[in-house]
Amino acid sequence: MTHIHIIGIGGTFMGGLAAIAQQAGFKVTGCDAKMYPPMSTQLENLGIEIHEGFDAAQLDTFPADVYVVGNVAKRGMDVIEAILNKGLPYTSGPQWLAENVLHKMWVLGVAGTHGKTTTASMLAWVLEYAGYGAGFLIGGVPQNFDVSARLPQNGSSFFVIEADEYDTAFFDKRSKFVHYHPRTAILNNLEYDHADIFPDLNAIQTQFHHLVRTVPSEGLIVANGRESSLKNVLERGCWTPTQFFGEQSDWQISNLQQDGSFDVQFHGETVGHIAWDLLGEHNRQNALAVIAAAKHVGVNVQAACEALSQFKNVKRRMEIKGMVNNITIYDDFAHHPTAIATTLDGLRQKVGAARIVAVLEPRSNTMKLGTMKAALPESLRGADAVFCYAGGVDWDVQAALNPLGDKLHIGQNFDDFVNDLAQFAQNGDHILIMSNGGFGGIHDKLLAKLGS
Repeated sequence: MTHIHIIGIGGTFMGGLAAIAQQAGFKVTGCDAKMYPPMSTQLENLGIEIHEGFDAAQLDTFPADVYVVGNVAKRGMDVIEAILNKGLPYTSGPQWLAENVLHKMWVLGVAGTHGKTTTASMLAWVLEYAGYGAGFLIGGVPQNFDVSARLPQNGSSFFVIEADEYDTAFFDKRSKFVHYHPRTAILNNLEYDHADIFPDLNAIQTQFHHLVRTVPSEGLIVANGRESSLKNVLERGCWTPTQFFGEQSDWQISNLQQDGSFDVQFHGETVGHIAWDLLGEHNRQNALAVIAAAKHVGVNVQAACEALSQFKNVKRRMEIKGMVNNITIYDDFAHHPTAIATTLDGLRQKVGAARIVAVLEPRSNTMKLGTMKAALPESLRGADAVFCYAGGVDWDVQAALNPLGDKLHIGQNFDDFVNDLAQFAQNGDHILIMSNGGFGGIHDKLLAKLGS
């Protein structure tokens, strides 16, 4: 049995890769620093042995056939230096996946600055509902499946993957998605992000064009017709049929109802209807992209709409963590200004005039650098109050968010921050907690304080 040891196994991508490798018959172990749900829970349930830390001694404990290196690993880490000095075999996660799993699959890749996880989850569920049994690797846990990754089922040759533009590894600075070679590609949106590795939007557009270059001429690109940045990518050269979604596009929404249901139109003709509980215009656009991609592999549009009407969303995407004294606590992964704004807008549509308290941890690499700080006040204006945890942030949060005025509350000490938030909360509030990490377990701690 081939043994792979995954460096950085706690990340959503690498944790999903671990699950797939184990299902494929590989012996899997791994290491990481801090880990938190849902990936820590998933790996524990799989019985995969995890070493805490990035020390070199683990190479003696886990003498693997190949070391699969995540992009959390950097030169200077003891384990990386030891792998290089000893001449041990290593590869990146995306390359390992491409060579061992994806090369024989019809890959459906979902790319974009926002919404990749939700859209990929929708697409995997539509294919499941239609009997395709597709495999998938998603950066979250779809509640229709309760796992983030699996191999194709019952001989299926389809695989849905969240196609991330972040770089591959310390030795491969291309975007992950160039390894996947999708036959069906969704380009959901494209904005500037990942300021730690991309100097500007043009650099990200170049990577997206590398992805476009890999889609075969018999494939399909499904692109957001609202995004000029994506149109600019396609204008650099495109050799694949393309369908657009959004206003004045191939796929459109019509007859939107107050309950969130809507009709789906293709080339001006109504072809389906979706009735679901998901919030926000962004999710309706995600649905159009999914229907188009699923149609490309043979799924009837009506079946796709039926499936989406039963879609349960993804953990950590507007997930209700609990309710105490008529105060509702939500958990959301939003960490880019656009995602924050659309998430708040969706919640506002749901709760009407009720008070929304936005709680933000600027934790992503881009947020920590302060690159997006100028856009944050506007993205948070939809909230009635904003609590921002500034612990570990190097830029002046008070100055950046000062346009929010009396809405703003800033905390540096985590325990005091949670106490202040609990004291501020009142009957009927909707508290939206946004972070791309575990945020110190704030959800359970806040619920406990509110209930005490």
